[in-house]
Amino acid sequence: MANAPTTQLHHDYLMTIHAPTAGPPWAVDASLTIFHSDDGWAKGPRIDAAILAPTGDWLRTMPDGTLRVDARMTLRTDDGALIHASYGGVIRITAQQFQAMGEGATLTSDDIYFVTAPVFQTSHPDYLWLNQLQAIGKAVALKGGEGGYVAYEVFAIR
Repeated sequence: MANAPTTQLHHDYLMTIHAPTAGPPWAVDASLTIFHSDDGWAKGPRIDAAILAPTGDWLRTMPDGTLRVDARMTLRTDDGALIHASYGGVIRITAQQFQAMGEGATLTSDDIYFVTAPVFQTSHPDYLWLNQLQAIGKAVALKGGEGGYVAYEVFAIR
C-alpha cells in the first residue's frame, strides 16, 4: 500500500489574517528580503485579534526563483491573550508577477502559489487548543507598493 494513502486530511477554518506591509522591504542581499508589518488583524469563528509589532516575513529566494517563507507574528486577542505564530511556507511567483506587485498590483490565489504551515503558542487558557494543532494557510491576496498587504486564510488540519 505504499502507493496509496491510508488516511485523509480534513480541515476546519480558523481565521483570516490581514497584514499590511510597513514601508519598503529590506533587501539583505540577492537571496534574502525581509517584509515587516506593524499592524493588521486575525479574525475567525473563535478568534478576534490584532497583529502586534514586530511581525515579519524573511523570504529566501531559491535558485529557481521560488521563495521560502520564515515568518513570526504575535497576536493580541480582543480579550487580552497573547498568541505567537511561526510558520514556514513556499511562494511560487514569476518575475513578471513580482515586478507587477512591486508596482502596486494585487495578486490572488488564482495567480500565485502561496502556502504556509503555521503553529501557535500561548498560555492563555481560552486558546490552549491552538497549541494542539497544525495549521495550513493559503494566500487570498498579496498587494505590493503603497498600501501593500498580505491576506491569507488559515485552516486547522485534523
